[in-house]
Amino acid sequence: MSSIAVTALPSVLALGSGGIIGLVLGLVGGGGSILAVPLLVYLVGVSSPHVAIGTAAVAVALNAAAGLIAHARRGTVKWNCALTFAAAGVIGSALGAAAGKAMDGQRLLALFGLAMIAVGVSMLFGKGSEGDTHVRLTRASAPRLLPWLISTGVGVGLLSGFFGIGGGFLIVPALMLATGMPITNAVGTSLVAVTAFGLTTATSYAISGLVDWGLVALLAIGGIAGTLAAGRLGQVLATRKRVLTMTFAIGVVGVGAFIVVRGWH
Repeated sequence: MSSIAVTALPSVLALGSGGIIGLVLGLVGGGGSILAVPLLVYLVGVSSPHVAIGTAAVAVALNAAAGLIAHARRGTVKWNCALTFAAAGVIGSALGAAAGKAMDGQRLLALFGLAMIAVGVSMLFGKGSEGDTHVRLTRASAPRLLPWLISTGVGVGLLSGFFGIGGGFLIVPALMLATGMPITNAVGTSLVAVTAFGLTTATSYAISGLVDWGLVALLAIGGIAGTLAAGRLGQVLATRKRVLTMTFAIGVVGVGAFIVVRGWH
């Protein structure tokens, strides 16, 4: 199994990276997963992009599962829509992970950077939606909702598996497009798919020995601390969430551009 020596400095950096991921997830409702790979490669010092992706996938799945518990308690998860979307997406995620492992690591990083730029731009220009809070996947609504849930689920899962990201910023708009649910429900519902996609990608990479379990533990511990901090900061910064999202989006675009240049050359 590929691994890096977990000495004092990398351990501290890994904990800090986990904290950043958890903090961002808690404050802006997503995006922490897309930072995981560049943090592991350029800050912690993981030499293999494939190991970084596999390790990040495990951490993303754990963080998403923790967040899902909180959303489920608040009743914001549309379970039938979530399970259908996730089941379709797992197929795409498995195919995407296989394709990602077969690609040259540096080229994969460059494409990952392009994906970051696309996500950042979509965040900058994306708008919220009131949506239909009563939308449900039932026998009556299935002819209308199922084709959209399945097709968008497979597509987003494919991208999620290929780049080793949870795909929250892809899943949320996809769910809103497919069902018309409001963003509050889309965020909670998306965590079912993020968890499923992350586990699928993580399993694929773990089978190939491309997960550093020591780093997974450190990222998870840091992520818990970051999530707790975000809960407190979120109350203070609740009225400035759009500013936070915009600032984060600009940062994602900038980091993505840096990765494209480094990965391609």
